[in-house]
Amino acid sequence: QVQLVESGGGLVQTGGSLRLSCAASGRPFSAYVMAWFRQAPGKEREFVAVISRSGGSTSLADSVKGRFTISRDNAKNTVYLQMNSLKPDDTAVYYCAAGVQFTARPSYDYWGQGTQVTVSS
Repeated sequence: QVQLVESGGGLVQTGGSLRLSCAASGRPFSAYVMAWFRQAPGKEREFVAVISRSGGSTSLADSVKGRFTISRDNAKNTVYLQMNSLKPDDTAVYYCAAGVQFTARPSYDYWGQGTQVTVSS
């Protein structure tokens, strides 16, 4: 079992920045591919970013490329999502996820409870 706890969400104005963190506990953190997804009201959960076990490979959704960065610190069992130039369309609950496959599909084994990000216009 892996427990994931997100933090860092909040209310920010258009153009602002936030950094989300996801702390993991349980099985060795470095054994898992980590990802971020988000879900806006009335919409399906969508892929945001994924990072490999070592952190050497990342992939981001087209909608956030150039604005968001995913990183991880295996010594701290934490994955981060740095979000810059935020837009109202980025408003959603953001979830981190852990799994064994480097994928944009929501087929991850473990999920956090989510953290709300609201971007005001």
